[in-house]
Amino acid sequence: MAGEDDTEDERWVDEHAGPVVRPYAVTRGRARPVTGSFDLISLVTATRTTVAEEGGLGPEHVAIVALTQRIQSVAEVAARLDLPVGTVRVLLGDLVARDLVRVQEPREPSGVKDESIYEAVINGLRAL
Repeated sequence: MAGEDDTEDERWVDEHAGPVVRPYAVTRGRARPVTGSFDLISLVTATRTTVAEEGGLGPEHVAIVALTQRIQSVAEVAARLDLPVGTVRVLLGDLVARDLVRVQEPREPSGVKDESIYEAVINGLRAL
């Protein structure tokens, strides 16, 4: 039947991975994490070795906990799971809220925070 073939062809699939799930479906339509902002170089570490089947956690959440048994940056987690960084940030927010992962934000560089140095450099460049 032609109608059945059309619906079969319209399914989102990946030849190697099976059905493809859109990122907004993984985050249930959320674009921002419930907590945190998570810089690309923020370091993520799991607080538990395994995650029991808890309500509200998807396979991506479990994969992040498994992956972060060793310290990983947010960018590495996204790359290894082949997910957009925005999606990973939302999932990390869920995991931080449940105390399943810990995120260490990058430190501000220590040193001079006085803007007068930047002004002096700019003025020196203008003088050339």
